[in-house]
Amino acid sequence: MTRARLRLLVDSSGFQRFIIAVILINAVTLGLETSEALISRYGTVLHTIDRLALAIFVGELLLRLHAFGRDFFRDPWNCFDAAIVSLALLPTSGSFAVLRALRILRALRLLSMVKSMRRVVSALLTAIPGMASIAALLALVIYVGGVMATKLYGELSPEYFGDLGDSLFTLFQVMTGEAWSDVARPIMDQEPWAWLFFVGFILITSFTVLNLFIAVGVSAMEHQVAAEREQQEETLISNDMLLAEVKALRGELRELREQSGLR
Repeated sequence: MTRARLRLLVDSSGFQRFIIAVILINAVTLGLETSEALISRYGTVLHTIDRLALAIFVGELLLRLHAFGRDFFRDPWNCFDAAIVSLALLPTSGSFAVLRALRILRALRLLSMVKSMRRVVSALLTAIPGMASIAALLALVIYVGGVMATKLYGELSPEYFGDLGDSLFTLFQVMTGEAWSDVARPIMDQEPWAWLFFVGFILITSFTVLNLFIAVGVSAMEHQVAAEREQQEETLISNDMLLAEVKALRGELRELREQSGLR
């Protein structure tokens, strides 16, 4: 089979659906292997399915490598798939037994096989610079709040705000909303106005800064979708231009035949 036909095969929707089905089946079997009862009854079957899935993944990558040649490594998603499958080929016995847990990483191949997932991941990677700035802002807010809380409430609640490290961890817990009232109420019993600090901190971090992460991610998604639409439109325009040129060439050939008396 020529490389052109092989490319059509590996890029076909049927082939990709087959690989997605194998990924899902393999993910389910790896989950079932966590049950000792199922392993005792169907361990041989589950291990066989797992090895068969791995063989299919290796065969798929070899087909893609042969079909695309050096261009295979120019696509970051191909490199991602190759890394995931390579981890599964490492020995899982003896001192490497811990690597058996990494087999579930094969399920992450859905990121490269499903177009909508690729779009989300690409958008998140594009948004990393903006998210990094927001993360720095959030870290600064937590640090400032940690210093203030240590000085204000260190003596009142040393288990939560005894030093800067405890204060930073406690404020991170408060930011997530996890039992923050259990931290605030004992202090409010001694300092009634302490609620101003905790409510203000939650409003700044949870409802303002964290929502900026969502805004940046959504904006990156919109840009990603817009770029894909522009690319599709350019492809359609180029196809229309090619069709128009082909029609024009056919018209010229017809005229030449008519002029030469050949019909």
